[in-house]
Amino acid sequence: MSQFSHDIYTEPSDTDINTLNRLGPLRAMAGIWEGERGLDIKPKADGARKQAFVERIELQPIDPVTNGPQLFYGLRYQIHVTKPGQVKTYHEQVGYWLWEPATGTVIQTLAIPRGQIAMASGSASADATSFELVAYNDAESYGIRSNPFLEYAFKTVEYRIKVTINADGTWGYEEDTVMMIKGQDEPFHHIDRNILVKVAEPTPNPLARQAQ
Repeated sequence: MSQFSHDIYTEPSDTDINTLNRLGPLRAMAGIWEGERGLDIKPKADGARKQAFVERIELQPIDPVTNGPQLFYGLRYQIHVTKPGQVKTYHEQVGYWLWEPATGTVIQTLAIPRGQIAMASGSASADATSFELVAYNDAESYGIRSNPFLEYAFKTVEYRIKVTINADGTWGYEEDTVMMIKGQDEPFHHIDRNILVKVAEPTPNPLARQAQ
């Protein structure tokens, strides 16, 4: 039996136009953030190497989104990362964090300018202060897609991110990007982690601004 309704067209009638009211566990992440304690454990020819980094993340609410009866509230995000004291971009990433209240599902989509995209999912309660999302290369839903060179040399087989909302108003994450690297028998765990401090409040979504 399908988990979905036979009616795949009718949109929900109880949509809240103020996304910030309905973000569930993502609410604490809305805004503009900076982190100066980042750690990247990355692969090199001679083995794993540690790299410190600083980043800025902007997470802004979008208008509610529907797929027929399915309803998402979400945040559009952009990440910019540099090495300490440098200007050159070390990492850049864009995408969405989405919350589906009806199912308690959290989704992260991501795209990076290395020719790679991914969509990870997990479950959480609306008031959760910690949640974990995962994507697999061979999944039929969600998943990971890469350009041919990355599939050949640095094949990402799993992506996992754990988010923790802290009582002091900060939040942090730890990512584990599991790769099969050409010439190596064991998977490599590419780890990234940081703690983010809010530097600006979010801007309400367009529908909410219009209603003000």
